[in-house]
Amino acid sequence: MADIVLPDTLRPADGRFGSGPTKVRQESVAALAAAAPRLLGTSHRRPAVKAQVRRLTDGLRAFFALPEDHEIALGNGGATLVWDAAVHGLIRRRSAHAVFGEFSAKFADGVRAAPFLDDPVVAESAPGTHPVLAGVDGVDLYALTHCETSTGVAMPVARPEGAAGDALVAVDATSAAGGLPFDPRDADVYYFSPQKAFASEGGLFVALLSPAAVARLDEVAASGRYVPPMLDLRIALDNTRKDQTYNTPAIATVFLMAEQLDWLNQRGGLAWAVKDCAAKAGHVYDWAGARDWATPFVADPAQRSAVVCTVDLDPAVSADRLTAVLRDNGIVDIEAYRKLGRNQIRIGVFPAVDPADVERLTGAIDYVVAAL
Repeated sequence: MADIVLPDTLRPADGRFGSGPTKVRQESVAALAAAAPRLLGTSHRRPAVKAQVRRLTDGLRAFFALPEDHEIALGNGGATLVWDAAVHGLIRRRSAHAVFGEFSAKFADGVRAAPFLDDPVVAESAPGTHPVLAGVDGVDLYALTHCETSTGVAMPVARPEGAAGDALVAVDATSAAGGLPFDPRDADVYYFSPQKAFASEGGLFVALLSPAAVARLDEVAASGRYVPPMLDLRIALDNTRKDQTYNTPAIATVFLMAEQLDWLNQRGGLAWAVKDCAAKAGHVYDWAGARDWATPFVADPAQRSAVVCTVDLDPAVSADRLTAVLRDNGIVDIEAYRKLGRNQIRIGVFPAVDPADVERLTGAIDYVVAAL
């Protein structure tokens, strides 16, 4: 396999096509290096770092056209922490979950393990599809996943039909935010991490909160339930209002995300990013559909993600051999999600990924498959 060498015309300028962590633009890294002497290794409670936090939140408000009464909470721990924060601080008694992959299942499992909550309602569908959540009596929070990173399935963000008027909608948007369409009015908690469309490092969570979500946090806290400080979104929100985080953040992560937001907003914000990702994903799905040894894993085009593209390969084409050759040639991280267990590739086409590189990637795959 090591003898298969791609011609220069098929080598992407940047070979990173992961679904998380994803490509970080070199221009952002250079900007960080230039800012490092006055930023890295300094107090996160002082003006230099607080200015970067404010730059990040201002960038998010512009990017998502966030309504004035919506707020942003930042904190350490990544989007995974928000599941536990919701268990402790957002769910009154019972939640309902759309489960269609590894990550959407983990939130439901966390709720099920909480002794002070009722068992969750779960609407589940097979990998490669998404279920539909309907309103259920007694449910006060509906948990959606905008894009299931493990399978490449995207579902629209909408309030479930028949849901109680004060029920919250919480959306795990870790791989979707910044690449899929979203109206902030359709959700109360839209949370994600910066290592996907926002081309930064992991470890930070961002939660866009509606007034109803903020009120629910106060309500649950007033009920007497103990909320560990690290999981208390009220504390995260209070600190974010002060342009800081509850405990020390990775300052480089904040800076890189702010750089990416500036880059995205200069190009047209969310509308530009959605169009860009859709065009690149369309190329991947059209390419796969035109091969007799490949097919899009998600059968329904309406449910295919425009940021994480999953493609099944014919058994005669080993995904392991293919990705090993590509890795030897500098093209990395297109392996399938490990627990899905399919002969599959998974291609991230987030905004930082150049469209020309996506075209070179599919050409490189054709070349290697023919050589194998």
